[in-house]
Amino acid sequence: MITTETKTLMTQADYAKKLRPFLPPEAFMPDPNKIWILLINVAIVLLGWGIADYLDQWHWYALWLYLPFVLIMGNSVIVLLFSTHDLMHSSAIKNPGLKQFISLIGLTLLWMPPTLWKAVHNREHHNKTNSLDDPDRNYLDQQSKTWGKWIQNLFVPSAEVHPFWLIFGTGFAWGVHGFRNLTSVLLFNNGLTEYPCASFQVSNKERKAIAFEYLTILGIHLSILAYLDFNPVKLILGYFLPIWLGHSGVMFYVYTNHMLCRMTSINDPLINSISLRVPKIFDILHLNFSHHTEHHIFPGLNSDYYPKVQELLKTQFEDRFNLLDALEAWRMLLQTPRHYKDENTFTDCSGTKSVPCPLSREEFPLN
Repeated sequence: MITTETKTLMTQADYAKKLRPFLPPEAFMPDPNKIWILLINVAIVLLGWGIADYLDQWHWYALWLYLPFVLIMGNSVIVLLFSTHDLMHSSAIKNPGLKQFISLIGLTLLWMPPTLWKAVHNREHHNKTNSLDDPDRNYLDQQSKTWGKWIQNLFVPSAEVHPFWLIFGTGFAWGVHGFRNLTSVLLFNNGLTEYPCASFQVSNKERKAIAFEYLTILGIHLSILAYLDFNPVKLILGYFLPIWLGHSGVMFYVYTNHMLCRMTSINDPLINSISLRVPKIFDILHLNFSHHTEHHIFPGLNSDYYPKVQELLKTQFEDRFNLLDALEAWRMLLQTPRHYKDENTFTDCSGTKSVPCPLSREEFPLN
């Protein structure tokens, strides 16, 4: 049975109130540079498809020369999500129609309708992080053994995961997450579906927008396949592999954002979120997305200022702050089960193993 413990937790607003005076006003101003970053990476992907359209004219032994561009395109898929993510949290674009259009372009290769993203990420996840109602949390041991739970158990890093399914599934886990939530709101929208981690509802207006945006995304993808002539070599190297690599990179961050943390009934970002230490080049490329706790405290903050927030957290809340080396976080994921037995305990799919959350603390001082 999931219980609650609230007396030692602080809220996102508590941290924001304490840290806000130490940040400059420009940190909270819209950053148009993120729009240009998004558009540049759209151009990179388009260039990649333009080159891929000629791959059927290359000798087979020269195809490996395209692989560096596959990596570049895969990274662009990652950046498209993170730059769109920042855009949808900010007011860099005032016109709502233009903002929705650019967000749709940015999320197309992620198969994510922007209206659904606003619902599942901005509204549900940020306000209910790692609680019973968070659609991004681990499944509970006592939840029904649905197809959604089975696939997550098969793919997600844990002490039980098979290496093949971990590698293979990391590139498909993002699609599974989106499909669970998309079908839940489009087909049912009653907040009662059991196959997502936590079901939620959207308004009728949002539901229609999600359906329209998804059909638009589907049409764009079919157009890409047609442009590449449905040629197997073109599709594998120019379409499937870059997207699979991009989704894999996204999921490396997603897996480490919250899945090692305990559940919290009060949204305490320093207890239910993790920030990573990664090589500087990845912070430059990925808009400081490794600073995930910082983002949960200030969702609309210019991501250039996340390192400043991190320094403040290390100074003022070091005893609460989950800051891990990326490889250490990954190792911990592979040493623990992935279902919640209770707020502080993980268990495996059979419910026979009990492992304390490695990031739990006996007490969380209020300072």
